[in-house]
Amino acid sequence: MTAAHHDPQDFRAYGTADGTADVPGRTRAPRDDTYLTHGAPAERWARAQLFFDAKDFTAAARILRDLVDEAPARVGPRLLLARAYYHSAQLRRAETELRDILDLDPVEDYARLMLGRTLERQGRPEDAAGHLRIAAALGGDANRGAR
Repeated sequence: MTAAHHDPQDFRAYGTADGTADVPGRTRAPRDDTYLTHGAPAERWARAQLFFDAKDFTAAARILRDLVDEAPARVGPRLLLARAYYHSAQLRRAETELRDILDLDPVEDYARLMLGRTLERQGRPEDAAGHLRIAAALGGDANRGAR
């Protein structure tokens, strides 16, 4: 029995960053996020947490983005969105969300700690240092890292 020869193009990764499928011989169609975005806010929050726990940070972020847009003053969804961005290496987006959280709640120690860690990952240790000191002073352990 011999192994069948396959063209390497047959095994390329499907899907692109713009949310369209890249299938040979087909036109590119937008990704269907219906499953991610349907349901009441509580259902979507639970779904986002499931995706986050499964380490599918990109799917969690897609769900959470809508929840945050619907209720921008709620810190919980925004913090989980920042964490999803952080873990999927979308560091500029994580930084933006964390700064928005701190505008809403300046003594949110975990957001302060995450902002420091995010700035460090972006190669900005000088910018990070002040946030890490404040997080430690507020009771956040600066050694615990982004969870």
